[in-house]
Amino acid sequence: MTHHTVAELLSNTKTPIEIEIKGWVRTFRANRFIALNDGSTIHNIQCVINFEDTDPKLLKRITTGASVSIQGTLVKSQGKGQSLEVQVNAIQVLGDSDPDTYPIQPKKHSFEFLRENAHLRTRTNTFSAVMRLRSSLSFAVHSYFNSNGFYYMHTPIITGSDAEGAGEMFRVSTLDQKKPPLTEQGEVDHSKNFFGKDTNLTVSGQLEAETYAMSLGKVYTFGPTFRAENSNTSRHLSEFWMIEPEVAFMDLAGNMDLAESFMKYVINYILEHNPDDIKFLEDRLLQEEKNKPQAERSEMTLSDKLRFVVDNNFKRVSYTEAIDILRQSKPNKKKKFKYLINEWGADLQSEHERFLVEKHFKCPVILFDYPANIKAFYMRLNEDGKTVRAMDILFPGIGEIVGGSQREERLEVLKEKMAALHIPEEELWWYLDLRKYGTAVHSGFGLGFERLVMFATGMSNIRDVIPYPRTPQNAEF
Repeated sequence: MTHHTVAELLSNTKTPIEIEIKGWVRTFRANRFIALNDGSTIHNIQCVINFEDTDPKLLKRITTGASVSIQGTLVKSQGKGQSLEVQVNAIQVLGDSDPDTYPIQPKKHSFEFLRENAHLRTRTNTFSAVMRLRSSLSFAVHSYFNSNGFYYMHTPIITGSDAEGAGEMFRVSTLDQKKPPLTEQGEVDHSKNFFGKDTNLTVSGQLEAETYAMSLGKVYTFGPTFRAENSNTSRHLSEFWMIEPEVAFMDLAGNMDLAESFMKYVINYILEHNPDDIKFLEDRLLQEEKNKPQAERSEMTLSDKLRFVVDNNFKRVSYTEAIDILRQSKPNKKKKFKYLINEWGADLQSEHERFLVEKHFKCPVILFDYPANIKAFYMRLNEDGKTVRAMDILFPGIGEIVGGSQREERLEVLKEKMAALHIPEEELWWYLDLRKYGTAVHSGFGLGFERLVMFATGMSNIRDVIPYPRTPQNAEF
């Protein structure tokens, strides 16, 4: 007999039927009622044993965490709390679980404790819901781009260039760490390294994606990226996933259209396909909110935030206009902002971004035309000589979630910007070639996937939306 999933059984409309089901025991009470879960849904299915006809030795092996195979009859439940249940005819313990040492007991655990047991934390409702949503969002990303004529590109993980110019990269080397070969000047001789040069783990696939956009038209990357930034915060990871589309012949306005369409699609996808997981996480957040002071409570539920994105047009506002709004705002005048806005050129913080979205415009916001000196070298310089064709999307509760730009397609302008930032032309000769051979207007954006999952799940720590977080001093599992 082919075994069914819990999700399949709970959506079944025909009873009684003979079934087989396999999963992990969440709870076993009164030597009679098993709450069984197999990861296919947030919900457990109740399996009822006739303990008088069951071997007492077998009953003792049915403990929290054990895996079992059950054959029985799916029937309408006579008890409260479930509409369907399984009357057990036969049960087999596939894998025992030691009740004295099993970490994931049926009680509330702190997220810190669950991170220490990340290999088992998806057996809790919270993390199973988060990871199902992460999977659905991943599928939605590929579905959107595939249906809109994009080609999926795998950009290199090992690179010799620093796309962001941040310099905080993980080095890739096969040289002897104790006795590396040295040059006559006493520096490490990277010509003796595996790749014959100094190489690192990538911080972005954007530059390589641009090269493919300039021949295939529309491409996107969705892969791991790495930052050696020593930041132990709830918003930073050393290894994370980036979504980066690049499109030829598209200007900044088209880029904003693309980003808004994309964000609405992926959020709407989970609203349609993961309502039970969203409802569970929303209820969890509402319980957490009750323990917070009134002033710190969110004005929107998780569903409200997701619908806020899907149901509203994104307001497009220039950086200059946003600065004027913030400068004249009550929080700024009354010095309620932690970072006061006094002059044009300030780098906006999350508190400013959230004010624009949640208080002033009351809809998602796209800011554009940022000061050139706070943005990357590859962004197209505007005619005013002081701003670039950059854009950021701001969401409620989280602030900036997408960053992008129209790329600088003019060779001489790009060379001047690189020289000003001391970026060697020989390091990016291939990138400059794009401006020599058939240059054209092109644009793209980047979205940190874990930031999207945080927004979609309401989780407050980025370590809790990736299976195995990599952070400073932590590479467990």
